[in-house]
Amino acid sequence: MVIKAGNGGDGVVSFRREKYIPYGGPDGGDGGDGGSVIIRADGNLNTLLSYKRGTKAYRAESGSDGASKKRHGGNGKDLVLLVPPGTSIRSIRDKELVCMADLVNDGQYFIAAKGGRGGKGNVHFATSSNKAPHISQKGEKGEEVALELELKLIGDVGIIGHPNAGKSTLLAAASDARPKIAEYPFTTIEPVLGVTTVGDRSFILVEIPGLLEGAHRGIGLGHEFLRHVERTRVLIHMIDGNTADPKADLQQVNKELTLYKTELAAKPQIIAVNKIDIPEVRERITLIRKQLKHIGWPVHFISAATAEGVSTLMAAACNLLDSTTPDFTKDIEVKVYRPQPQREKVEVVREGEVFIVAFQKAEKLIERMDVSNIEAQAYIWAQLTSMGVVRALKKAGAVPGDVIRFGKIDLRWS
Repeated sequence: MVIKAGNGGDGVVSFRREKYIPYGGPDGGDGGDGGSVIIRADGNLNTLLSYKRGTKAYRAESGSDGASKKRHGGNGKDLVLLVPPGTSIRSIRDKELVCMADLVNDGQYFIAAKGGRGGKGNVHFATSSNKAPHISQKGEKGEEVALELELKLIGDVGIIGHPNAGKSTLLAAASDARPKIAEYPFTTIEPVLGVTTVGDRSFILVEIPGLLEGAHRGIGLGHEFLRHVERTRVLIHMIDGNTADPKADLQQVNKELTLYKTELAAKPQIIAVNKIDIPEVRERITLIRKQLKHIGWPVHFISAATAEGVSTLMAAACNLLDSTTPDFTKDIEVKVYRPQPQREKVEVVREGEVFIVAFQKAEKLIERMDVSNIEAQAYIWAQLTSMGVVRALKKAGAVPGDVIRFGKIDLRWS
């Protein structure tokens, strides 16, 4: 998606015209500021589908031009885009993704694209030597940014494990969620949330679709699922009681967590061995308990299909949550990363008969002025002299009369 902040309105050239005042001074007003594009987290939302299917470009309102009698142009309205908490926003620059902000809590926001400042009217250019200036300033262009939004669901407890371990069945048995359940792998192709109640407490339970070996490399949609584990505080690690080697399955999934991000495997876990309603599995409980004896996490034996042991498992998860500090909300300040100007000094390069000046401050100055206006040209060169641009041009061999290029604008040195 592309977002575009509003442009600033232009300042105007105007002079006071009233009866009995034949020599009224300048009274051109300033242009209004352009609206900004603001992205804000809204707890009532849980999906980014509207941005996937809807408009690809979003624009804030531009500011209005100034008017006579020093009247200020109206400011453009900000455009507020609502996203679910847990949304990461990255900008696309030179085909690379740059982190801009991470909105975790409801109500957090940041300015993704700043509106352009309004231009100054001619009243600002009056001096003792030029009391009737015929120059004004154009509005500044609003920022334009290409963005990529990614939602990492925020849940309290995440259910992880191999495909067909019974995660969907557990989610349905323990919460108000109604995930798709079937006897084949990858029944769930996107995370599903549900609210679980334990006594007078409740928490959000998230089913993370099955993880295969190589998930950290994206195998089996691995990256699509592993990123959601980052936003959970506690993990319920589901193991199919019918599996040949429960400990190996446990270790394999945890290995994928570690390879994706080391801190994921360090999250508190509760092991839930499922399908004890099957006689063969119930007979193996003692053996499985022995195999998992030294893993360092509590082990529960449950049947998600019959709900046996599920309430005890949820109570254990709730107690573990109470003793766990959220690690993804430590820094509630929204950090916005904006690239700093790459050029801090004046650089002049000659290409044929044209001298190219690389200096953003000068480029912005000229972009906002009417370079065809003789008064504006005099003002521009006075400003360029104070910036050190004229000195750099002389050093590069330029002389008055040469064509000087600032960004996309060519200006003859006068």
